Order: sequence, then C-alpha cells, then structure tokens
Amino acid sequence: MGPVFITGGAGFVGSHASKAFARAGREVVVYDNLSRGWADFVKWGPLVEGDILDTAQLTHALKQYRPETVVHFAAVAYIAESIAQPDTYYKINVEGTLSLLRAMQAAGVKRIVFSSSCATYGVSPDVITEETPQAPINPYGRSKLMAEQVIRDVGRVAGIDSVILRYFNAAGSDPDLQIGERHDPEPHVIPLAIRGAIDGGFVFTINGDDFPTPDGTCVRDYVHVCDLAEAHLKAVDHLEAGRGSDVFNLSTGKGSSVLDLLSTIEAVTGKTIERKAGARRPGDPPILVASHAKATRVLGWRATQSDLATVIRDAWAWQKHDGLRAAGNDLDKK
Repeated sequence: MGPVFITGGAGFVGSHASKAFARAGREVVVYDNLSRGWADFVKWGPLVEGDILDTAQLTHALKQYRPETVVHFAAVAYIAESIAQPDTYYKINVEGTLSLLRAMQAAGVKRIVFSSSCATYGVSPDVITEETPQAPINPYGRSKLMAEQVIRDVGRVAGIDSVILRYFNAAGSDPDLQIGERHDPEPHVIPLAIRGAIDGGFVFTINGDDFPTPDGTCVRDYVHVCDLAEAHLKAVDHLEAGRGSDVFNLSTGKGSSVLDLLSTIEAVTGKTIERKAGARRPGDPPILVASHAKATRVLGWRATQSDLATVIRDAWAWQKHDGLRAAGNDLDKK
C-alpha cells in the first residue's frame, strides 16, 4: 500500500489528518510551503517544502514518493481576507488545485480527497444536505466551489477519482497536545474566545448580535478536528476500494451560537469572558448547519468527539499548552 501525499499537511486540519493516517499504519508525505503551516506540526513523515503553484516540484515529489492517493488541504481560508484579497484566493485555491491535478496526471496518481467547505453553500434557511444549491457569498466560498468543479472536470477526462469533503466549522485540538489550532493572526472564534478566558485584558468582540437567529448571534455546526481527520481516512478507503467519486458533508447536524460558545467556555474554564458587540463581518451567513446522513450511510462516518464541551475542553488545553511554548520561545529570544 503506497503512501498518502498530503498537501497543506503542516496546517490545522492537515496535521491532524497526518496523525490519523500514521496511526492507521499509513506512510505520510507532507507537501507544504509553511506560509500558513508549521514545521513542528510535521511529525509523522517527511516534509517536502514547496508551493502548490509549483507544478514541476509537485510532479517531482509525486514521482519520488509514488502515492496511491493525494489528500489536498493546501489553501487560504479566511473569509474576511478573501473579500479584501480575492485575487490571492482564486490564485491559490483554484490555480493551485489545477496545478496539483496537472502534477497528478504527469505522475499517474488517480485518486484525490479534497478539503472543501460549507462556505460553498452560502445562505440556506434549512439544514444543508449535499443536494442543497451551492451559492457562496464570499470569494473564499466561490474559490472552493470552483476548485470542486475543476476536480470534477479534469478528473472526468484524466480518470482521477475524487471525494470532496465539505466540512463545517473545524474546532478543537489533538487531546494528546502534539498539534493543535495555531494561526497568526488568529481569526477563528473559539481560539479568540479562549484568549478572552486566558487573558483578562482581552475583550472578545461578537461580530454581529442582530442576526435572524434565536439569540441574534451567528450559529455554526462545530466539528472536532479529530473527527474530521477520521473522515479523511474513510474517504481514502472509499476511493482505494474502487467505490468511485462522491461528495459528503462533514457535520454534526447541531448548531451552536456565539453566545452558546461563550457560555460553554466559561463553564469549562471557570473564567469570565469580557465581551462587546461589534458589527457583522462581511460574508458571514447567519446559520450554517448540515446533515451528516450521507457520510454516515456511505462512509460509515459520524462525529464522536464533537459535543461542544469536548471541543472546548480540548481547544482550551491546547491554547494553554501552546501559549507556554510561545512564551518559552519569546524568552529564548531575549
């Protein structure tokens, strides 16, 4: 059985998937330019440091390691940034995917699992299924939708089978504290709210308290990153068993508002989070909640670690642990 080649494997979800593949006995090769990933997150196989837009280097790496399947995480993924810098998002997320597919064709690799997003759906008043129309409302979502279509169109001609995983809000962290959620700067709600619990001088901003939701704040379907990692194993198994191309939502079917998050963080940590209401962020849908029925039926996948208290407990443990690492690095520099 050949290795799994993971683009973006030094990032948040990619590193957790790398660990899951290694635990399952698979050889892992990470391809990452470390622009938004972390070298210390590459623990379970070699790191090829390279850019997703460098087709020649990708081709060389694929021919060198001869993987059976590529798992494609390499992307930029911040909604606000995509609105300010749409050209960057189309270049990396769309052109980068096309670059990877060209390299796969040159190297004879015929399977890909793609990390897509709930942002491809846009605003939906109902619980989302795979048949829900995709109408993204920001460049990030549009770039992911375009990448999905590129994979389908090129795959049809080149004989590349694909599983597209549209996952909802990745959260939590590795309970073993080997890796976790680390961004610089940090745009995501749970780490920012946890910062409010750790740092008494930090005031957490609620980005909009006038949404058409029960408490006025955004509602999201949070999925533990370890559950997402497990889904990628099952997607690779699906392809390697010859079951063909497909698309799946990865979700819990349960939404939590920003105020729900704050209450749970306060309950888990015993800390009070100072907060203030701010303006809505452009491109934020009020509600994103999805059914996982198809993933359960076809892949045999279900989120088992994604209750909100577990997500918060693991994220809290990691943020404290990683904060100590960062503080130690700062001391080393003095």
